[in-house]
Amino acid sequence: MIVFGIAGWSGSGKTTLIEKLIPQFTERGLSVSVIKHAHHGFDLDRPGKDSFRHRDAGATQVLMLSNDRWALMHELRGAAEPTLDEQLRLLAPCDVVLVEGFKAAPVPKIEVHRPSHGKPPLWQENPHVVAVATDDDVDCPLPRLPLNDGAAIVDFILEYARKS
Repeated sequence: MIVFGIAGWSGSGKTTLIEKLIPQFTERGLSVSVIKHAHHGFDLDRPGKDSFRHRDAGATQVLMLSNDRWALMHELRGAAEPTLDEQLRLLAPCDVVLVEGFKAAPVPKIEVHRPSHGKPPLWQENPHVVAVATDDDVDCPLPRLPLNDGAAIVDFILEYARKS
């Protein structure tokens, strides 16, 4: 399983890039999963729905399923957030896992960097950033990838994984 991170500041285009990468991997016959880290709380549920009511009543896990999909919601209830490794073990077998966020996790990462956002690059301080995807001319010792070329970025990830 290839585990590769997509990192960058909020609003840099990480999710948009991942949306471009997934079809590129699947067109090559590879199955893809995504782990997305949120720095703030989120909820997939809505007050009043049965599953929300079950969690609200104190259930630690609620599994919802239909003919189209299933989702397992797990309430931490004060427990520590699972590590990336623990989360990877929860996923079904797949060929590629793209990880959005987890800037400090020790997995290879492509940084989405847009100088126009005025944020400093992560690659200068983060040893896990192995390439920079950008739509601008960036002075960087790492490989620079064209942000809007999903195929080129997938080629880089697969070649990097092959060499590692």
